[in-house]
Amino acid sequence: MSKEYIIYADESVVRGRYYSNFYGGLLVSSEHLLQTIERLINVKLNHNLYQEIKWQKVTVNYLDKYKAVMDEFFDLVENDLIKVRIMFTQNRYEALALDQYHYEYEYFLLYYQFIKHAFGLKYSNPNRAPLKLRIYFDRLPDTKEKSAQFISHISSLEKSSQFRRLRIFIPDNQIAEVKSHNHVLLQCVDIVLGAIQFRLNDLHKIKPVGSRTRGKRTIAKKKLYKFINQRIRKIYPNFNIGITKGTKGDVQAYWNHPYRHWLFIPNTFRKNDANTKK
Repeated sequence: MSKEYIIYADESVVRGRYYSNFYGGLLVSSEHLLQTIERLINVKLNHNLYQEIKWQKVTVNYLDKYKAVMDEFFDLVENDLIKVRIMFTQNRYEALALDQYHYEYEYFLLYYQFIKHAFGLKYSNPNRAPLKLRIYFDRLPDTKEKSAQFISHISSLEKSSQFRRLRIFIPDNQIAEVKSHNHVLLQCVDIVLGAIQFRLNDLHKIKPVGSRTRGKRTIAKKKLYKFINQRIRKIYPNFNIGITKGTKGDVQAYWNHPYRHWLFIPNTFRKNDANTKK
């Protein structure tokens, strides 16, 4: 019997003070898709959230409402109805031997790695029953030509020896750019991704120019981040958001874990400790 998984993917800060190139996504099976959407929409409606929710909209007045949505979201994660993956780079690891192509297409090259590896898809189909992927990207912030080329590369993953062996298929017409306004799951990814980059880049310490104290919005965002971190740590006590989640020698964890972080480190690099927190 064939299976279908849907991936919602988003990206955030390209260059941060300490960490950069943030990508986030969630994976849900088609059999759980409507249930997860309905549960999140119901929480939004119960809290009068009729518009798109996103990290940049977090304020003191909306804090409790956003916490309620995140609470429901992480209930879904904890019960393994959805899987969440966050990937980022750390500025201290400076890639070596890059040419102009790598710099020009860095955004898409990293996004490709995220889709291919972050969810542990190569461990997802041990029985090798036909498995289809549907992938929704939040609007890609580049030219139509580059975006189309990237989507073509994602589609061609099904032709790789690994995906062919596992019978994982990615139909061309099942990959699309979408508006997050219309997809509550993508909105939730945006919030989690925003919270993680906010904390890793010490944005919770930012004070307005000339002020001795942080702004109310910064304080609200810090509180929402702490709430999200508490929910992550309910699943994985002492979870460290700045490193790759360990597997304890079990490669199946790349797929089985409901929530994972991946610190992407180039194959060849030099360490620049000037780009680390003091």
